[in-house]
Amino acid sequence: MDHFDLRPRDTLAERIESQLRGAIAGGTFQVGDKLPSEAQLTEAFCASRTVVRQALAALRRAGLVEARQGAGVFVVAHTPPAASKPAIEHLHLASSLEILEIRTPVEIAAAGLAAARRSPAQEEQLFELHAEFLTCMRDGTPAREADYHLHLAIAQAAGNPQFVRFLREFGQATIPRVKIVPENNGEAQRKYLELLATEHNAVILAISQRDPQAAEEAMRRHLHGSQMRHRALLQEGAGELPRIPAR
Repeated sequence: MDHFDLRPRDTLAERIESQLRGAIAGGTFQVGDKLPSEAQLTEAFCASRTVVRQALAALRRAGLVEARQGAGVFVVAHTPPAASKPAIEHLHLASSLEILEIRTPVEIAAAGLAAARRSPAQEEQLFELHAEFLTCMRDGTPAREADYHLHLAIAQAAGNPQFVRFLREFGQATIPRVKIVPENNGEAQRKYLELLATEHNAVILAISQRDPQAAEEAMRRHLHGSQMRHRALLQEGAGELPRIPAR
């Protein structure tokens, strides 16, 4: 069967941020030093100003640099300031919810097109990736990568490379990093992963049966369900077990 390159890739902005972050942490730029100008960074990294600004914005959010009007961007710390775990988790939850809101209409459309256009090899690949997710669930190993690869394979099956580029732009950030249920609650973890597996299965079966409307509806239920679970956790406080809405 045909296999696709499903490895997540960092965006150019993320790579620029990583290199600048490393230079700051390694002492190439000391606290108080001015970073190269946007024009210099654009030339050095062969990137657009928009991409460079995204990288600098990420460094500002991390508390490593600050922009001074008319003067440039200056280093204010070698490492990000410490934050409490609940605060970090809350930020991750909010970010994950924002990504889910962007993903939802795109992946609904991709699922419908995948149902209409998928090849037999792509159909087989979807079932194989779903089996990998189930194996992770049974073995108690992290399922995030298997989850991401499944969504990416659906985008591949849609036959439009823009869907794949969209998911790769976010990489594995597409799949939420935060825990919807506590790691020490094995029963809750099992039920949560079983719910995801059921939702995935509905999408895959609709694609297999070449039913675009059912595929779109199954993906809508899956991603809207994820949004509801994230909103519940944001409302109840990070680390608490949200009520999983019944459908």
